[in-house]
Amino acid sequence: MRNWPLSKVYQLLEPGPVVLLTTSRKGRANVMTMSWHMMVDFEPPLIACIVSDRDHSFVALRATKECVIAIPAVQLAEKVVAIGNCSGRDVDKFSVFHLTPKKAEHVASPLVAECFANVECRVVDTRLVNRYGLFVLEGVKAWIDPEQENPKTIHHQGFGKFAVDGELIELTSKMP
Repeated sequence: MRNWPLSKVYQLLEPGPVVLLTTSRKGRANVMTMSWHMMVDFEPPLIACIVSDRDHSFVALRATKECVIAIPAVQLAEKVVAIGNCSGRDVDKFSVFHLTPKKAEHVASPLVAECFANVECRVVDTRLVNRYGLFVLEGVKAWIDPEQENPKTIHHQGFGKFAVDGELIELTSKMP
């Protein structure tokens, strides 16, 4: 074993796939790239996520208390990174990155048609927003694109490095 810088611990523990988070406020949709999120509960699905107060989406998420988490496949990786490298304050990301917003059923935030899954969410807990930017979301409707079979997701490992989903293995589970 050797020492590892504490500033790089997140690279070891980076949670699930890189996702897109959409918001809509005052008739203007925005999309941001997000990799800091985790499941908190199964049903209803509760998802904790970090949205910094420096992100343009923060104000909309806090004000409207709703969003969509869109899950892109690896084919969108370059677009996903580019979305994360600019601000919705300056550009209409749906237009610039040629993303197709689709009307959601329960929230004003749009689905992203190019993503293989979308989860409409409502904010259910904001107690840690001021301190950490941590929102707890409840998934209220989930969508998948059946045309995208066996999609592979990307996982951020820091400093422009990403892992792509690999081989699947199945092990016996005794969980209900």
